[in-house]
Amino acid sequence: MSKPGAPYAITPQLLLRAYSIGLFPMAESAEDDQLFWVDPEKRAIFPLDTFIVSRSLAKTVRSDRFEVVVDRDFDAVIDACAAPAPDREKTWINCEIRRLYRELFDMGFAHTVECWREGQLVGGLYGVALRGAFFGESMFHRERDASKVALTHLVARLRAGGFQLLDTQFMTSHLASLGAIEISREAYHRALEEALCVVAKFDVWKPEEKVSGRQALAALED
Repeated sequence: MSKPGAPYAITPQLLLRAYSIGLFPMAESAEDDQLFWVDPEKRAIFPLDTFIVSRSLAKTVRSDRFEVVVDRDFDAVIDACAAPAPDREKTWINCEIRRLYRELFDMGFAHTVECWREGQLVGGLYGVALRGAFFGESMFHRERDASKVALTHLVARLRAGGFQLLDTQFMTSHLASLGAIEISREAYHRALEEALCVVAKFDVWKPEEKVSGRQALAALED
């Protein structure tokens, strides 16, 4: 983990370069306008072939209780990820993070997976796709299982699109229950290098294409 000695402007191009060498940015708090680079000794990832879908989660996914779409409302997703929640009183998503990832979204590198119900955004996540790697940044839910459904659809999309790496940064008990594992910094860098040699497609299913829960679960079995 390192902090810059003096303020400087981080560009979207620099951010992509940082991702390509294993770094990601964070802020001390939403009120702090500075960022620092993080390269943890232990990195949490989801092996894409061992993602755990419990029977109850599979039932929820299959039911299509939520309308799951991608890239519909990036600003609403990042706003929700930055908002206080019962298990997260503070956030590290500051104005600089919002600016950078919005620019990456406009450039086609940042993406969302969103869960909607009755016209309301009730869960979702956002992250960055770079060749065969997807870097998960944050997720949220306003209804039970909404973030899990979004994550399930993300993993299905990544598998269908030929991705090799899903980085989730830091381990939590919630992520571990879904199959996330911790690997060393060295192992992560090797996996990242291999993933960046792959050309994958996040839009293997087009944004306007409705992907059913059954279709997503089938992709996890392929």
